[in-house]
Amino acid sequence: MDFESKIISREISQLLWEMEKTVSTAESCTGGRIAEAIISVPGASKYFKGGIISYVDEIKISLLGVDATVLEEKSAVCEEVANQMVVGACKALNTDYAIAATGYAGPGGGSKDIPVGTIWLACGTMERQVSIMVQEDHGRDINLAIATNKAMQMFLDFLKSDADSMKETV
Repeated sequence: MDFESKIISREISQLLWEMEKTVSTAESCTGGRIAEAIISVPGASKYFKGGIISYVDEIKISLLGVDATVLEEKSAVCEEVANQMVVGACKALNTDYAIAATGYAGPGGGSKDIPVGTIWLACGTMERQVSIMVQEDHGRDINLAIATNKAMQMFLDFLKSDADSMKETV
């Protein structure tokens, strides 16, 4: 894990500790790399409950509650699926937050409409999710590293926003 990821992981850890909130992951193409980044900080068991590696659609449907119709009509690599994975992970693992990733890391698997290197990332709560699409192909390993870093940064930004709004309501 690179230095930037470790800094982001520490910031996430500090915020989750302070907020007394929990997080889980729902990962497809990243295969547990986001969870690995989260648990790289000692004491992560206080706020990280677990992750679901949903590499195939069957697991996205059965464990995360992703809508089979959306998978059939749009494929697993779309914003709706990433957002549904967040909701499903929050429900299945009973967490306040979740981070999700679904995409084509390469070298195969893409199509003309959804090329290799297309990865949808989402994070949030059962009520509110944010998502981004990464669409760059630098080879499998780099694609996965980029997706992991972007997912962690997106989640950190989401947490900071939540922490700020919690302070405003106090």
